[in-house]
Amino acid sequence: MNFKDKELIIFDFDGTLINSIPDLTIAINKMLAHYDLSPLSIDVVTPFVGNGAKPLVRRALEEAKQEKIEEDFLNEAFDIYFSAYREVTCDKTFMYPGVVETLKYLQEKNYQMVICTNKPFDFIEPILEELEIKSFFKLWIGEDSLAEKKPNAAPLLHLAKEMNTEIAKCVMVGDSKNDILAAQNAKMHSIGVSYGYNYNENIADYNPNVVVDNFAELQGLF
Repeated sequence: MNFKDKELIIFDFDGTLINSIPDLTIAINKMLAHYDLSPLSIDVVTPFVGNGAKPLVRRALEEAKQEKIEEDFLNEAFDIYFSAYREVTCDKTFMYPGVVETLKYLQEKNYQMVICTNKPFDFIEPILEELEIKSFFKLWIGEDSLAEKKPNAAPLLHLAKEMNTEIAKCVMVGDSKNDILAAQNAKMHSIGVSYGYNYNENIADYNPNVVVDNFAELQGLF
């Protein structure tokens, strides 16, 4: 299967284009230190990522405290985490192998490219700028851009509409079940990347149309 007839490629961000786990972990541990809680390792934090920032904070707190977290406490801790992440947004975040070369290839082939992520919107542009890949993308939305986020179809449908593209001409590329389920809910084709986070689950289990093990393999599909 190939996607040469597509016009719009919708990319997930964390776990697909970039690995932000080192910085997310630093911010989480700054938040935990505020409450005199023991730090968590990158390996522990990694499967907590994917549903958005607040679920990440909840999972980290529940892991550190080994108990359910009250909503008021979660909200307070989230504000502390948010401030901490602002300080380290792109200190240790890096792109996966083949990302720049493949984005250049797709741009030269005249594909339109956008980002749909469950990361808060305010963090997207600073990372794109720091990694010098902002120019590849026409548009981006985060978890707080719309009333619904992935796996709901709404963000994907919104991007297709904004880019004036039919669903049949779109494809979603992501590492998480949220990406694949959102695409399925939108009746859109999807490509799963196997190297991301995805809660330590196999992306193939969610039946994307194609699975790739390296970002550069997209060049053979478009």
